[in-house]
Amino acid sequence: MSAEITVLLVDDEPLVRAGLRAIIDAEPDLRVVGEAADGAEVGPLVTRSRPDVVLMDVRMPAVDGIQATRLLSRRDDPPRILVVTTFENDDYVYEALVAGAHGFLLKRARPEEIVQAVRLVARGDSLLFPAAIRRLAASHGGNGGDALAAAGLSEREAEVLRLVAAGLSNAEIAAELVVGTETVKTHVGNVLTKLGVRDRTQAVIAAYESGFISPR
Repeated sequence: MSAEITVLLVDDEPLVRAGLRAIIDAEPDLRVVGEAADGAEVGPLVTRSRPDVVLMDVRMPAVDGIQATRLLSRRDDPPRILVVTTFENDDYVYEALVAGAHGFLLKRARPEEIVQAVRLVARGDSLLFPAAIRRLAASHGGNGGDALAAAGLSEREAEVLRLVAAGLSNAEIAAELVVGTETVKTHVGNVLTKLGVRDRTQAVIAAYESGFISPR
């Protein structure tokens, strides 16, 4: 990825797209490379413009953000996907995260929060809001049994997964466990591999859905 972060906007409301474009294009390191009014338009636009980040509305008339996210995630080199939503407890948000989104952003977020979220997701991090994820997982989670036992996580890897689910960054986990950040990165990588997931968001979803972590 180049120093400039390119962004594709996907929302069926022109005013929302215009507002997001104004916020993003005002930053020297961010640039909007395209807009779509429906998920059906996303595939060709991504192929043509190759954005680093897609800001994806979840509720659209023809192809919603969940299906569009699922299709993009199947690509060999998918963009990072940030779901934009009105309500953080929307089931659509949870389904979009399960489909492969790297986090979500509220439409009422302040401009500086939007810019920070785009940069965070672009550099490969996941945008997690632990309290909101717990609320969403409460209606989707497992039965309380450790269904991740078959993954064979070590005690330290399980501890790291719990801290990731709590929203801690690698640096914060390193401080908590009194180890180096490279050690934490190794543990996180091992967790993703053993769970067969792409990123931290998917690992947290798996932890809640299996009952490994209780949302209650």
